[in-house]
Amino acid sequence: MIPTPVLRPWICDVTLLRPGGAAPLVHLPDAATALVYRRTESGEGDLCVVGPRGHASYHPGKELAMCVRVRLRPGAARPVFGVPVSELRDRVVPLADLWGDRAVRLESRLDALTAPGPILRNVEDALLDSLRGAVDPRDRLLREAAEALSTTGSSTGSSTGSSTGSTTGERVAALARRLSVSERHLRDLFTDRVGFSPKRFARVQRVRTVLARAGSATWARLAADTGYYDQSHLAADFHALMGVSPAAFRAGRLPAGTPCAT
Repeated sequence: MIPTPVLRPWICDVTLLRPGGAAPLVHLPDAATALVYRRTESGEGDLCVVGPRGHASYHPGKELAMCVRVRLRPGAARPVFGVPVSELRDRVVPLADLWGDRAVRLESRLDALTAPGPILRNVEDALLDSLRGAVDPRDRLLREAAEALSTTGSSTGSSTGSSTGSTTGERVAALARRLSVSERHLRDLFTDRVGFSPKRFARVQRVRTVLARAGSATWARLAADTGYYDQSHLAADFHALMGVSPAAFRAGRLPAGTPCAT
């Protein structure tokens, strides 16, 4: 699904999901906060906010008639939902807890619609209302920092570096200097408007890059291309965030699923 052009600077992507009851659900680590509208086979719908996730989670499949997910770019969730994004981290929160009656009215309108297109248009109108006038002088700084930390770079240092990625720490320090801000200011900005520290943000983005490119190259090549010290460094970081090794995940050997938050 394609978002309206005026919202593209604020939205990563829009996905229409129709989960099957048998297939397990895998929620990847994600630095984005998402607004999700779900509808069951019985026609009951709900709106929830899915905060940024530092680790993957695995769940049994569920019978849903429809699930429209709007993932917001770094910095958008703070003005949309009105709370520090760190308060949403690793949580699923009913939108009514944040918007009150406004969310209840929106949910009622969505429940009366049958097609995904009109549902998305109503969600987008609600997002535009929240973003109207939401201009923060720090937005440009955040966008530039997020873009820099989302791209890969050559690794530095020896192959004995820790699995948390000392190269990431070096990149954050260098980035703060380039942007003429302190590391503390950069950390506070990310915590408030992204929900993660810059280092955690970079780790999540790097693992997502590995996942997106898995199968296109060897693990050793991916490690070199995405800034890890070596393949073992990639495997350790992948396991820390995904709960399984890269080979196990690729082969479909996933951890046991737990029920989704409601």
